[in-house]
Amino acid sequence: MTSYLLRTDLAHPLPPSPDVRILDWAPGNRAATMQTGERGPEFFAGWRPTRAGADLMLLGAGAYCVDRTARRRPTADAWTRSLQLRVPVADADVWASAKWDTALGFLTGDDWHIEPYYERRHPLVRVPGVPRGDRPMGLEADGICLFSGGLDSLCGVIDLLEEDPQRRLCLLSHHEGGQASTAQVALLGELVAHYGRERITSRRLYLRPAPSNQFQARPLPTGRENTTRSRSLLFLSTALAMATATGPDVPVYVPENGFIGINVPLTRARAGSLSTRTTHPHFMHLLAEASTTVGVPNLVINPYRLTTKGEILAQSRNPGLLRRLAPLSVSCAHPETARYAKRPQGNCGYCFPCLIRRASLAHVGWDTDTYAWNVLAEGALLEPRTRRGADLRAIISGAFTNRPDRDILRNGPLPRGEGTAFLRVWRQGLVELRTWLEQGAKGDLAALLGAS
Repeated sequence: MTSYLLRTDLAHPLPPSPDVRILDWAPGNRAATMQTGERGPEFFAGWRPTRAGADLMLLGAGAYCVDRTARRRPTADAWTRSLQLRVPVADADVWASAKWDTALGFLTGDDWHIEPYYERRHPLVRVPGVPRGDRPMGLEADGICLFSGGLDSLCGVIDLLEEDPQRRLCLLSHHEGGQASTAQVALLGELVAHYGRERITSRRLYLRPAPSNQFQARPLPTGRENTTRSRSLLFLSTALAMATATGPDVPVYVPENGFIGINVPLTRARAGSLSTRTTHPHFMHLLAEASTTVGVPNLVINPYRLTTKGEILAQSRNPGLLRRLAPLSVSCAHPETARYAKRPQGNCGYCFPCLIRRASLAHVGWDTDTYAWNVLAEGALLEPRTRRGADLRAIISGAFTNRPDRDILRNGPLPRGEGTAFLRVWRQGLVELRTWLEQGAKGDLAALLGAS
């Protein structure tokens, strides 16, 4: 088991065993092993969550840093890790009754042991810019909306603001630099220009395990894990903390299409490590239960949970604005990879999210070939050993096969009474993929699909 201790009080004694890894939370302090800003703790300025909200945010931040610094490769199956995280909270008994082990285990595929311990001080008590006192203080928003810079989050912001002309949103982003960060900034500027600053505020969280330095009590290992499944918990827990700062009735919006939410494995070989659960309905249910238990009752709402990505675009409340801004969004799993092949950075065009993106845009007649790789025409991606073609080959295998309804449960259970609705989303998502490929394929891909 790999053990971690999260400290908000850097005077808290270090465990005697040097094998225990230390996550020191101290925004703006060089001694921190959890880096919370490129220029300091500006993310936290002007708002103060409830203590329960702050503790929940700390859990998300800690789990994310654990996820990034505990490598999967050395484990027995090169995947499943056994992880212990001690987290400081206001009420350790209440936290012990929440099923965080189950929620995190489902999300990341690991064996988690969350162990709360009592800490008197609020995690943000000494952070510059955070309002003083014991009362929560919010950012004057009617809702917190996750904003990744992808197409779904762009659709979500537009639809929410168009739905209610009085609604004010705080857009929450997480980044570590790169193309996704660039997309967030570009889209934010366009949205503010269209809807006005009085309706849109923004907070962009820069959080990652800090590089080692001489000020840290016990620096983290230098190696980094790239299968960051816990990122959605970081995103959601921070959004919930921000919501508690304004009030218990302020919701968190998570715009994510239902097809990618249930993320049914395309093939049997892709079950497990390749089937993420970032917004899977079962994880969202486990998160809601555990959050409510620890004193965070704010609702988490995915307005697109029963909608495919193509349907989201087709049903947009402002299709003109969406079509103009869509090219600025980045839906890619690894948007920097094209740099090494000396191709344009942005949406790579060959990863699973990019393929879903193109199929959805084709559904409304907006698809183009402005991607680093055009899978419809590059026959080399069909070669069995080409890693860049793995997702395309899996889609061809999974979307053009007569699959039984029970496959919808291969990535986790679904809410009672909603199986038929989610089955429709899955089937329609496969139709969008097949239609895009059949109508757009050229050369070797057209020949392959014609022979199948």
